Amino acid sequence: MKKSPLLLLFILLVPAVSAQQRPYPTVDDAEKFRKSVTCVVLEADQFSFYNAEIKDAVNKYWKVTPVKYINTEEFNVMRNDPAYSFIVLTITNFSNDKSGSTYDFLNLLLGAEVDELDQLPEFCAIPLCFSGAPEEEYSYKLGLIIRFMEYHADLVMKNPATTALRYLKYYNRNVPDIMNKTILVREDDLAPEVNTAERIAAHYPYKVRIAGEEEIMNAIEAKEKDVLIVHKVGPDGVKQTGTCMKMLVGTDDAVMYYYDSHLVDSKNANGLLISDLKRLARF
Repeated sequence: MKKSPLLLLFILLVPAVSAQQRPYPTVDDAEKFRKSVTCVVLEADQFSFYNAEIKDAVNKYWKVTPVKYINTEEFNVMRNDPAYSFIVLTITNFSNDKSGSTYDFLNLLLGAEVDELDQLPEFCAIPLCFSGAPEEEYSYKLGLIIRFMEYHADLVMKNPATTALRYLKYYNRNVPDIMNKTILVREDDLAPEVNTAERIAAHYPYKVRIAGEEEIMNAIEAKEKDVLIVHKVGPDGVKQTGTCMKMLVGTDDAVMYYYDSHLVDSKNANGLLISDLKRLARF
């Protein structure tokens, strides 16, 4: 099980509390980021599975800036220096989620001379898993997540005036392109009412394949053309309430094509819903 190095309040995906968001990068921040060294903050446990996986993913895919690896003590000293940016694992909760659930996010932050951690400019944040879930839940997708973070950061640097980029829902403009691609999804990431090919087809007539982790991992490694994988983050184990976040990301281009979230309850399961499929089929 993971032990995240920080406990931060992150509200990027909840528009109702936008006043509490991290600062969106300015044009000046974008220039500083281009010139920065990106520090990947590692967990204190030297045998951490996360440390090995994040190193492998960053070494293989991160190209936009030079990289170095640091510990949490170094991060607490270096975070005030804009010569550095940071890829850091954080624990997150949402003000509209009364279940008390928390989630592990991967954040891309720029150093700044500020008092509080939540005042650091944020170039990207993406959920990894329900806090405490085994790292195996996301580790096979970590390379694609790093590629997406780099893509998103590059988009922010090129368009620092486009504040809509602070929300992952920005990428829903890509939904019309999904019908021309194949979606790979684990059965565990589907709501029970759409957990077979026949049930999916009743609501979404385009290409979907229920796949295992190995097939999804192979598609990511091969950067298969016109393939999207479902990245779902929601309540784990016996917990039946919380926020479920659903993303579709291209294995070839590392672009996000869909993002949505819902609160899990008796009517809305922890997975891709009929309403998601209907929305994707609308075009």
